[in-house]
Amino acid sequence: MTALPAPTTPDPMDAPVLRWGILAPGGIARSFARALQAETGQQIVACGSRNLQRAREFASEFGGFTAHGSYEELVADPNVDVVYVASPHSAHREHALLALRAGKPVLVEKAFARNAAEATEVIDEARSRGLFCMEAMWSRFLPRYDVVRRAVADGMLGRLDTVVADHGQLLYPGGPLRLADPVLAGGALLDLGIYPISLAAMLLPGDLQVTATGVLTPEGVDRSETVVLTGNDATATCLATMSAQTANTAVIAGDSARLELPGWFYQPGPVQLIGANDKVLDTYEPAVTQHGLHFEAVEAARRISAGDVESPLMTWDETLRIMRLMDQVRAQLGVRYPGEPA
Repeated sequence: MTALPAPTTPDPMDAPVLRWGILAPGGIARSFARALQAETGQQIVACGSRNLQRAREFASEFGGFTAHGSYEELVADPNVDVVYVASPHSAHREHALLALRAGKPVLVEKAFARNAAEATEVIDEARSRGLFCMEAMWSRFLPRYDVVRRAVADGMLGRLDTVVADHGQLLYPGGPLRLADPVLAGGALLDLGIYPISLAAMLLPGDLQVTATGVLTPEGVDRSETVVLTGNDATATCLATMSAQTANTAVIAGDSARLELPGWFYQPGPVQLIGANDKVLDTYEPAVTQHGLHFEAVEAARRISAGDVESPLMTWDETLRIMRLMDQVRAQLGVRYPGEPA
């Protein structure tokens, strides 16, 4: 078999339309709103910020909708069907719980929380209330990742042996201040390292052994790390740095062929199947190369409309599994956020 499987990702325009409220109108919220408006029929009906003027500016930028000057007002808005939590990692637990306790399903930006304990608290709240809750690990919902999952599952690579992925951006120093701030759960891991770790975890199920080394900043957060995950007779090497621009590619190799994800591996893009003697056997080319965040939103819309509380593409167990892996990475690096147990 030399032809890659076609993606089975449903058309985003076919998803049931929900009314979205955006909590914390920052940079990622803008990318999310652009993707929804460009690629789906989903409706953004409200946003909430602690600064009413900021909420009004965001609402005006995207065509005009209700602007709330507090998160409490947003989650209480009767016109909101689902809340997208786009605040910094350090506030995800608080804001997800706020929405759930107001009876609203949530799509929580990655990383889902600072640590597994906080993630467990949010998921337990969703479970107890029978409400949908999902981590917005957007790459998992891309057609590109669907092709990868199916190719590996179909045995196109033979026995899976190695995953190598890197994510490096020049964001420190001189980038967003939150990335250097332990109080805001800064560092490379939760922003950048989660992408290669999530890809590896998707392909290597079950318990994984973690070996991590890295470099810390003077502020005490991780500047860069190399994480090796071992399990299922395979290894994954996950590289992340916020102080250099890397190639941001991924290779998934078996004993008979490999997949390469050129460009930025976690964004919409091609997948190459490469066989012996580096021969390119097939290439998947995506129909859409812009945006990408809309795929997670329409998955949430489908699941909520069906009465589901989680998605099989990013289950609660998988979110907790990845949070535990990252907890182990931080423990080995010596990174602890304020308020966490010693």
